[in-house]
Amino acid sequence: MPGTRFDVAIVGGGLVGASLAIALDRIGRRVALIEAAPAGAPPAVFDERNLSFAEATVHGLRALGVLRHLRAPPGAIRRIHVSRAGDFGRVVLDASEHGRDAFGQVVVARDFGLALEARLNECTHVTRLRPMRFEAASSGGGMRVLQMRDAAGAAHSIEAQLLVGADGTRSIVRDALGIGVDEHDFRQTLFVARVRTERAPDGTAYERFGPNGPTALLPRGDGHFGVVHGVPRDQADAVAALPEAQWLARLQSAFGWRVGRLIASGTRSAYPIVQVVARSLTGERAVLVGNAAQTLHPIGAQGFNLGLRDALTLAEMIEAGGDPGDATLLSEHARRRAEDRARTLQFSGGLARLTANDGDTMRPLRSLGFGALQHLPALRAQLVGGALGYRGDVPRLCRGEP
Repeated sequence: MPGTRFDVAIVGGGLVGASLAIALDRIGRRVALIEAAPAGAPPAVFDERNLSFAEATVHGLRALGVLRHLRAPPGAIRRIHVSRAGDFGRVVLDASEHGRDAFGQVVVARDFGLALEARLNECTHVTRLRPMRFEAASSGGGMRVLQMRDAAGAAHSIEAQLLVGADGTRSIVRDALGIGVDEHDFRQTLFVARVRTERAPDGTAYERFGPNGPTALLPRGDGHFGVVHGVPRDQADAVAALPEAQWLARLQSAFGWRVGRLIASGTRSAYPIVQVVARSLTGERAVLVGNAAQTLHPIGAQGFNLGLRDALTLAEMIEAGGDPGDATLLSEHARRRAEDRARTLQFSGGLARLTANDGDTMRPLRSLGFGALQHLPALRAQLVGGALGYRGDVPRLCRGEP
């Protein structure tokens, strides 16, 4: 253990936890990053999922110096095409109509993980404790005392002015703080894979809704699409077992022919979808960020974007100086995150429920909604703002400001 006292201890070295550690390093704060995965073995979240970074996220990650470490080119999202099977109408958003080259970028989670790792290796104020598992935390003397255990079973402890739970949906930190959650099981499983299509990506991201969940195609930088396909939970095992030809036929039926024939698919991964929302973001000298604070339905690709705004808002407040675990600071952080969090949860959860309802009365209402979004500037502006990552009080780095 190279040191036992830190300004901030972050439990969880995944997407949001690593990003927060980098943000705090750049302002000179002493950080302990507690990671369950050993060195050389990336966390499980760095897999084949396709991450859709909104413009605000691109600004933030560029400011942190992460994007320059990407080894594979990202795919630009220049248009967003939204429709639903069985409903009239569609919504098409074009970034050029809003003075932008793109709404955001598509990056493979594995590639992003390697970029975060490379950037963390440049940090001079981050101490990585790995493999290490958080077990408990107590308070005293203006500090949080963290109890941990290494891979050999030996106990360790450190002190930090602020404890950050960035340890995912089933957060041990959240449990240790006694913070309850509200859960909604969508009874869906999402499959993700890479697919090759007859027509190469042209910068359009497609979201096609159906009664069993969404099917999305995201333009990757390698000339393929990243596919996300929702199925009822009780069909997940059968879909996982489909041969490639039948899997592609299922995707083709759900999505249609907007990109021509679906030719080939990479390995499929499956993720049960459950919304988990913490009832509080803060505790005594403690705060939750990312999936530990809220795990969303991935419809509209809002999860990591929201989590990064959690992290960069916290870093911005800590940058002002003083005690990072001060109760007033944490209360203000929760206040600043409230609107963005509430609106994003309402958008993702509400859209998932609305588009999955196959009742006869809902179809004409959805068609009217598509028409309104397509033709009413005020509604389109709200949708575009959300797609770009600008909801509520957006942290400075996400706005592209120095």
